[in-house]
Amino acid sequence: MKKDLRKNVIALGWVSFLMDTSSEMIFPILPLFLANVLGIPKAFIGIIEGIAESSSSVLKVFSGWLSDKIRKRKSLILLGYGLSAVTKPLFALSTNIFEVFSARFIDRLGKGIRDAPRDALISESVKKKGKWFGFHRMMDTSGAVLGTILAFFLLKWFVKEYRSVFWIATIPAFLAVFVVLFFVKDVKHKISKKLKLSLKGFSKSYKMFILTSIVFNLGNFSYAFFILRAENLGVSNVLIPIIYLVYNIFYAVFSMPAGILSDKFGRKRLLMIGYLIFALTCFSFAFINLPIFAWILFAFYGIQIAIVNGVSRAFVSDLSPQNKKGTAMGIYHTSVGLSLLPASVIAGALWDFFGVTATFLYGGILGILASILILFVRSDKVGQTNKK
Repeated sequence: MKKDLRKNVIALGWVSFLMDTSSEMIFPILPLFLANVLGIPKAFIGIIEGIAESSSSVLKVFSGWLSDKIRKRKSLILLGYGLSAVTKPLFALSTNIFEVFSARFIDRLGKGIRDAPRDALISESVKKKGKWFGFHRMMDTSGAVLGTILAFFLLKWFVKEYRSVFWIATIPAFLAVFVVLFFVKDVKHKISKKLKLSLKGFSKSYKMFILTSIVFNLGNFSYAFFILRAENLGVSNVLIPIIYLVYNIFYAVFSMPAGILSDKFGRKRLLMIGYLIFALTCFSFAFINLPIFAWILFAFYGIQIAIVNGVSRAFVSDLSPQNKKGTAMGIYHTSVGLSLLPASVIAGALWDFFGVTATFLYGGILGILASILILFVRSDKVGQTNKK
């Protein structure tokens, strides 16, 4: 594989690092800004988040297909990151709910446009897909770690001046756009004018893996429930950001090793392990009663997501046709995104009506089911031949 194409992945890693640093300086404190500064009711905050995330998920399949059709992945990646960068100062300037909603919607629009073309470009640029998707997840999450830490210290420095943090967050966001513009290159392919948006041409293995991912993510409810469980166990509110930081650190540290192991031993084995770790984490959260165990389980929660997120993208690339990498990534991202919404709704309803144990038993059972379904995905030698 040519060295200049490998530089694509390194550049995209830094792009995600910078943009996630920016985003994680804003989004963890955005609900506080909305409620405490703008006085927006919590119900409206939920509506803003729900619409924004759902719109992003639906758009990913179309952007992936379009990138296959026009073979201009960089243009879509640049547009996506550019839209997200532009929204950062908009948050700082917002004075009402409509302005915040517009900024949040445009930001998620950008994410919906860029994710599938970016992952397709990573796939086309390297042979050791597990390793390099793991590298990308590591950089992305490292940015989240840095952004969280910066937000914490900046808020202390500016004494709850949220807008000041938002303004500072614009710097890494625009640096990310600069890196895309000057350091990312398209991989040349013939334009596919007749390419249609459909599942035609995809193997049964690919479709089975998408089904497996949907089942898993229907149980992979929001990390907010794990945080609520930690608080429920007696972890101090002051320490909640730190326990979330533990999760992100383990996510970052284990992402690249998990990808390398999937190149060597196969994607299915690693994904099965990831699903089972998630199930074990959920079952443990259902029955533990001491706060010290929450810290240990947040580390395992980070390890499983490091395995599942990176290796799943590499597996999608393995199982998809060469001329439909963007479409394949888009279908995967959209199916996952749309599964996560009912997952959290179900988790919340179970908690309210049957108690905390029911919520985590539900997640654990679907984790077990996903680990069984992955056995029916025929991977042949996929994920084990990329050793050059």
